Amino acid sequence: MLTPGKITIDISEYDYDLPKDRIALYPADPRSSSKLLVVNRADNKFEHRRFAEIVEYFRAGDILVLNDSKVFPARLYGHKKDTGGKVEIFLLRKFENGNWEALVKPGRRIQPGTTIEFADGEFSALIGERTEVGGRIVTFSVKENLMELIWSHGEVPLPHYIDRPAEEKDKTTYQTVYAKNIGAVAAPTAGFHFTDDLLRKIQSLGVTILYVTLHPGLGTFRPITVADAALHKMEEEYFSIKPEVAAAINQAKSEGRRIIAVGTTTVRALESSFDEGSLQVTASSGRYTDKFIYPPYRYKVVDCLSTNFHLPKSTLLLLVSALAGKETILAAYHEAIEKGYRFYSYGDAMLIV
Repeated sequence: MLTPGKITIDISEYDYDLPKDRIALYPADPRSSSKLLVVNRADNKFEHRRFAEIVEYFRAGDILVLNDSKVFPARLYGHKKDTGGKVEIFLLRKFENGNWEALVKPGRRIQPGTTIEFADGEFSALIGERTEVGGRIVTFSVKENLMELIWSHGEVPLPHYIDRPAEEKDKTTYQTVYAKNIGAVAAPTAGFHFTDDLLRKIQSLGVTILYVTLHPGLGTFRPITVADAALHKMEEEYFSIKPEVAAAINQAKSEGRRIIAVGTTTVRALESSFDEGSLQVTASSGRYTDKFIYPPYRYKVVDCLSTNFHLPKSTLLLLVSALAGKETILAAYHEAIEKGYRFYSYGDAMLIV
């Protein structure tokens, strides 16, 4: 039972029921044909459009910020060299020394020093000690062409709610068209709806398109398990913002122009980079953020947000609620369910203006 006066954010208030058949298993084709629910914060009114029509909500001088993180096929299946037992290795991140942090299944039965072979022995990995997040240190037998082998033999780590096996085409569809910097194990899915042609149309309106990098990790999918959501601990994620990008955003903010973020990952990168002293976005060649955005947080950088529909009781639902208000967001979600919108990573989109 919750104790009155001590709960900052009651997570039970950020819940909703979603029919299983509303969870998208595949993306819209073409990408920009997905539905778009527009939330206008000025009057709390909703509009139902197609994503290609998002161009109507931009104006000259706007800054559109995208996350160019690229997902790699981080799930590898191999077998123990000594016994032939099947093993799954889920790569999380690469360390500077070339080793990796990974989740290993069945982890408890695999002792440090065990060798796992992949692709009929084409390459292998040595399992090391445990890490703080419950993973393992993994050392591969190859270094220079390892990523090529991972792309050839790895599997895209689809979220658990996409209840089907990963397919080869997911290596393309579970990716934005502007993905560039490899390092994500979860895609910045709000960007799935953009096509090259749509981005050109937006740019032709006098909109400046900028890119930041934040590599989403497994923490994206981890539920909030505490009654007081404010006690939830975010996992750190790597992000980077170039000096010219920071300068362009700061200039736009000083002139009263809008910063429109695509996706919660872009929001976290931008809001994490805001310096309270200078009141500006600061550049970074690489930092980690565990910033947790939830009501009543006041956005410092982002004015508008294009995003997907998020899991109930999730950090991402709290993030969008901080921008538009809990009641407005939950009302929008209920209307989206009634109108047949598709939810989650491969689902439809929402624009908060």
